[in-house]
Amino acid sequence: MAQRGTNGRAESPRNTKKKKKSRARTVIILLVEALVLVVMLVALWVVTRATDEETGIQKVEIQEEDIVINQSVQENEVLQGYYTVALFGVDSTVGNLTSNTRSDTIMVVSLNLDTKEVHLMSVYRDTYLNLGNDTYSKCNAAYAKGGPQQAISMLNMNMDLDITDFVAVGFKGMVDAVDALGGVWIDVDETELLHINNYQIGISENLNTSYTPVTETGYQLLDGIQATAYCRIRYGGGDDYKRTERQREVLLAMLDQARTMDVTTLTKLVNNVFGNVYTSIELSEITSLITDLSSYSVVDDGGFPFEDYRTSATMGNNIGSVVICTDLEAAVTEFYHMFFDDYEYEPSDELKEIAAQIYTDTSPYVDY
Repeated sequence: MAQRGTNGRAESPRNTKKKKKSRARTVIILLVEALVLVVMLVALWVVTRATDEETGIQKVEIQEEDIVINQSVQENEVLQGYYTVALFGVDSTVGNLTSNTRSDTIMVVSLNLDTKEVHLMSVYRDTYLNLGNDTYSKCNAAYAKGGPQQAISMLNMNMDLDITDFVAVGFKGMVDAVDALGGVWIDVDETELLHINNYQIGISENLNTSYTPVTETGYQLLDGIQATAYCRIRYGGGDDYKRTERQREVLLAMLDQARTMDVTTLTKLVNNVFGNVYTSIELSEITSLITDLSSYSVVDDGGFPFEDYRTSATMGNNIGSVVICTDLEAAVTEFYHMFFDDYEYEPSDELKEIAAQIYTDTSPYVDY
């Protein structure tokens, strides 16, 4: 079904896009935690003085031919003005970032190289999709089955993307990074107050540390464990849809904090986080954001599939409760409107086949 990218495209539009990607790597937004987090890597002198051994970062070389990119997407000139990266928060306290663990957070971040606008999209982890190998199940299983290569392929195949870079981070990174930022400002409502401390108990036990209870509602500074617990809340209405909204809320709050940090704090953040990072991105390609940080802005964010194109059901064959995209072609078309300002997008043939297969598999459980 889906066709793989190949080497030998030196003169193709895709090669031109690679050059533009290199420029985009001066601004990298990294996901931290099994649930969410963005880390702004912002100090050039930190990068030039830190080796992989010193930071503990786990660097992986991904061969482009190992990643599936739908054929027409490879030649889509619209995408050449953007750098898009996959962010995975894996279900692991520390370590074990390579595979055999589900990605409980899946995000797509796209940077417009001309306008410096950032677009952020959560992909609901229980969405029934092609796993990147023409088998179908909950999309968060792709990382467990084939590591970042298969998880990237899953996103590319189901959303007509051309992602080749990723960042994956384990559970502990969230706590360390938020604390390095000095906490994040979040408005906790009454429903969330009922659950945030319960989640803190489990997190503190996993990390073998103490926690500070949140005792009141309102706009307040949350520390690392508190913010992580806030991201994990999926009760009180909204289920995983609301939870991913909280994840993006924390992400944006961290960006606000990063804008106020000095070099010493940034250095501490980098050192704390890199020990829990697994990525394809070269440290040498990440340069200072201190002077440019205010130039980049998150202009929109959301969850995929969009509300108008999703429903839920319980499927057989041990799949269980899933999010079903009722019209994948329409959803991806709207996604292109939002992310790439493309109002005439025609989904690829491969994506149309995937949409048809999803319809076939889910028809017994959904009243289309």
